[in-house]
Amino acid sequence: MAELGVGMVGHAFMGRAHSQGWRNVAAFFDPPLTPRLTALAGRSAERAGAAARALGWESVETDWKELLRRDDVQLIDICTPGDTHTEIALAALAAGKHVLCEKPLANSVAEAAELVAAAEAAAGRGVRSMVGFNYRRVPAVTLARRLVLSGRLGEIRHVRAQYLQDWLTSPDAEHTWRMDRDRAGSGALGDIASHIVDTAQFITGEYVTGVSALLETFTAERPLPGGGAAPVTVDDAALFIARLSGGALASFEATRVAAGRKNAQRIEVNGTEGSLSFDLEALNELWFHDHTEDAETAGFRRIMVTEPGHPYAGAWWPPGHLLGYEHTFTHQFADLLNAIADDADPAPSFADGLRVQRVLDAVQRSADGGTAWVTVEGDAR
Repeated sequence: MAELGVGMVGHAFMGRAHSQGWRNVAAFFDPPLTPRLTALAGRSAERAGAAARALGWESVETDWKELLRRDDVQLIDICTPGDTHTEIALAALAAGKHVLCEKPLANSVAEAAELVAAAEAAAGRGVRSMVGFNYRRVPAVTLARRLVLSGRLGEIRHVRAQYLQDWLTSPDAEHTWRMDRDRAGSGALGDIASHIVDTAQFITGEYVTGVSALLETFTAERPLPGGGAAPVTVDDAALFIARLSGGALASFEATRVAAGRKNAQRIEVNGTEGSLSFDLEALNELWFHDHTEDAETAGFRRIMVTEPGHPYAGAWWPPGHLLGYEHTFTHQFADLLNAIADDADPAPSFADGLRVQRVLDAVQRSADGGTAWVTVEGDAR
């Protein structure tokens, strides 16, 4: 079986999650290409070396550009802050390396559009690219998409999506790069609202066409780890209503200051023939209501998405043996490896990342200008 050498840039939270996925994918999904954890790049040789030893990487580079010069690296996995995505991805594509880039794809629409153009040109040379919206790979989320696209919900009328976290509830929470607009692009908007926008568009097969938004920063500055304080230049919370391309009404809420909510990504979709509901904090469950059934017995029912015929689940454990967050990355890499072997474009594509970026941009413009309604620019298709 042919090997695919992976070079990963970054080794913090996402780097650890990606390493877990790369290590496990061949054991459970028998992909046509076997990933090899060839090299990890980080600025500090000491920290990167420790991470490589802990996470199973064969070698270390302190300059990510060295990964592009290595013949034993065929794919670049970008797990760094958003302000670095464009430079690394453009250079990797130009060097003929496949690219997986964490979300959000970029910090601006212009950067994301540049990446899409580069990805499309590279695809003509057989070089593939994908953006890392891993929650698409939750089995229940993929099953929800199947139910919608097969017509089980009928015409979509409503979508309600939330992503609630609480790690910044205290004003004493330390300042990180995620609170710096120059590095992160935005706060809760880009960090977690990007996920629920993508999830809503993925499940429904429709796209956000317009928004009206509010953004709020509740804590203006936060303490630095080494003493002193730094200003917070991004949002703590984002709230917006929207319309989808099929005419449905939608609402989105993302916050990192919802006390008691750890990672509550929720979505409910209502249609003329039925409804479904999902909560990431119970990620093996999908709630489904068939509105065509007799009213005396109809209602929401829990589907345990662990059966062999459910998306991805058959590769793992017997029914009822639950999966977790880390499995979404394994599923992501299985799909990516199959696409590369088939010489096909993987999904979500950089174009999908650009669609999400256009929504985030419209939200920012609506909130900044106090505009009642802002159309999402660009070709939604």
